[in-house]
Amino acid sequence: MRRRRFLTAAGAGAALTTAGCAGILETTTQSTGRTPPLVENRPDAVYVPSHIEGMEMVDVAESGRYSFSLSYSFPHRFWRTTGDRTSNVDIGDGDSVHLMLTAWDSQTEAVIPTSSAVVSATKDGSSVVSDKQLWSMLSQNMGVHFGDNVELDGAGTYDVSIEFGPVGTRLAGSLADLSTDRQSASIEMPFDQATLDEVSYDLLDDRKGERDAVEPMEMGMRPSGQVPEPSALPGQLLGEGTSGDATVVATALDSVPAGVDGDGTYLAVSARTPYNRYPLPFMSLSATISRDGEPVFEGDLTDTLHPDIGYHYGAVVDGVQSSDTLDIAVVAPPQIARHEGYETAFLATDSVSMTV
Repeated sequence: MRRRRFLTAAGAGAALTTAGCAGILETTTQSTGRTPPLVENRPDAVYVPSHIEGMEMVDVAESGRYSFSLSYSFPHRFWRTTGDRTSNVDIGDGDSVHLMLTAWDSQTEAVIPTSSAVVSATKDGSSVVSDKQLWSMLSQNMGVHFGDNVELDGAGTYDVSIEFGPVGTRLAGSLADLSTDRQSASIEMPFDQATLDEVSYDLLDDRKGERDAVEPMEMGMRPSGQVPEPSALPGQLLGEGTSGDATVVATALDSVPAGVDGDGTYLAVSARTPYNRYPLPFMSLSATISRDGEPVFEGDLTDTLHPDIGYHYGAVVDGVQSSDTLDIAVVAPPQIARHEGYETAFLATDSVSMTV
């Protein structure tokens, strides 16, 4: 068994210059257990949370090309997203841990942020957690993962079964031949309260509420899931903009990657968090390319995972020329659950415009 406790990193990112516009949010500031009150007057943007926690890495299991890591931390609040609103999920009285699952392709180390992820757990042959559907989540220091608070039955060894998939996101490039069928795996998870109590926990009183983010923790056995820097994206970089505090980067590839139907130029739009470059899944985007004032492409963008681009939204277009205008419409913001520091961001639907 491979176990490792991960410590959080609290370094600063670059300063944010453009804030988004939040929807209606849960505003409770009551503390629960280890969870301190929420930051007052939170900005409609990414901000440094009240605290950060480490996590206990349990183990990694494989199923075909898929790898799954299981970890846990203290139970903590998070927010679900519906449309342009977020709603707080409180810590339950019986919750023992925040259970986290990360999935990736072992050949390319591309992290898969969108799928059905269901876990069950038994202890001494008795069911403790049954068919728990984990939420796709975003955390500043823990990255993109599937997670939820769960109740365990005290100290002992748990047999955790994982049912992952089918994957609905379009797979492209060298991921095109990755199976999208449901995968099964199992991991043995020892647990005791003393081990959980040793997980790092840091209050950020001197920084909380700043328009910034804590750095990703050292992920160890699992990839971070970050998308490439704009300069590292393949193809011709078309431009960069912001929408609702999300950074939106567009690139054009001369050839259509494997797994994508059509011939022509491949337009890829990467929506990511500022500072940490995490992808923003479950968005609805459309694009218009105009030339000399006339549209030459209008259409929806399809969520796609490519090992060199990361999770993005793409479409096949009939070329991109100098002086073309690219308009990207955000039809719906990312419907991903969020840890503290992200719950007020990425809720606006501002359009992004760039000139090639």
